Amino acid sequence: MLPSLQYIKQLRIRLGLTQRNLAAHTGISTSMINQIESGRCRPSYETARKIFEVLNSLEGQSSIKAGDICSRSLMLVHKNDTLHDAIELMRRHSISQLPVFHDSRLVGVVSEDLLARIMIEKDQRDIRRMTVSAIMDPPPPIVDISIPAKALIPLVRFSKCVLVSEKGEVIGVITVTDTLKTVE
Repeated sequence: MLPSLQYIKQLRIRLGLTQRNLAAHTGISTSMINQIESGRCRPSYETARKIFEVLNSLEGQSSIKAGDICSRSLMLVHKNDTLHDAIELMRRHSISQLPVFHDSRLVGVVSEDLLARIMIEKDQRDIRRMTVSAIMDPPPPIVDISIPAKALIPLVRFSKCVLVSEKGEVIGVITVTDTLKTVE
């Protein structure tokens, strides 16, 4: 089932296309596009399908990807680092979470929320000696650089951050703040 015909104009404008551009992409006359958008003509199912396929394809090409919004200066800690070191790194760089690695493998994440909970439960001297591995949360999801950024918003809200990879190597991180870059 196709979307309502009224969305053709909205999608076209959002993509920054003129009626002439859309006509060139679809092989349908500019006059026909104008008549469809104004409601003076009801296209055949095949014509409408063709228009929506082209619009969806163009929208996919122009949409912001994970690699476009991720922070590429990835700060991280190793599982044997102390909590004190992790806290200092987070304070110095004003970041809210750190991925935790063991060798080159992602094994967890340390966040402000987690650290605040530990600070309430433990004595300051204990925190200075504890290692990151003693308190880390499970690792955040890793997504490919080409994933549409808008698709990541629910995932980032749930997991606090998402790591971005290119060819299997982690190259960046996306936080809730980074998802604000998708607002047009």
